[in-house]
Amino acid sequence: MNIRTILFDLDGTLIDTNELIIASFTHTFKHYNLPYTREEIIEFNGPPLKETFTNINPNRAEEMVDVYREHNLREHDNYVTAFPNVMEVLDALKEKNFMLGIVTTKMTESVNRGLKIAGLENYFDSIVTLDDVTHPKPHPEPVIKAMKALDADAASTLMVGDNSHDIESGQNAGVETAGVAWSFKGKERLQQLNPTYMLEDMRDLLKIVGV
Repeated sequence: MNIRTILFDLDGTLIDTNELIIASFTHTFKHYNLPYTREEIIEFNGPPLKETFTNINPNRAEEMVDVYREHNLREHDNYVTAFPNVMEVLDALKEKNFMLGIVTTKMTESVNRGLKIAGLENYFDSIVTLDDVTHPKPHPEPVIKAMKALDADAASTLMVGDNSHDIESGQNAGVETAGVAWSFKGKERLQQLNPTYMLEDMRDLLKIVGV
């Protein structure tokens, strides 16, 4: 079946927010005198913030999210850039009338800001954020919601991401999946989930979908 719809995770897949995320966690943990290492912080990259902070301290999770977000939004524009070849690939896909969507565990405000600063705000036909769903990735709901918005079916849809949540959400929704080798947690971790494809470079996506 030909792929006609491509759904992308945002952070770590299309835009490089890795150092911003680490800086925001570091700032938050410093604020609460929590001694997490960089290696431990990398593991928190992916799940919704509330889930991460609830696991650390359920009584203070809400305020920890606020401390994190305040720092993240303040520093955001100093860090965020698109990964190599992302714009060129999106241009080529748009030209061939592929339907493109974002499926992310971030909130709408920071998603829009990230897309804007990276110059990617005009490419996507649907954006599903944490604000739009009851169950975030790895639940299939966000992927299914994006497909519905784009009038797509599972057989012709591909979910692209850098995290286990992305691959599992796609698999749970019955679509093909692609991991990205530039995943912050390492390509090997993604390979273990058996995504349909692994992109060494964003341009590999064009070969996969026949552009």
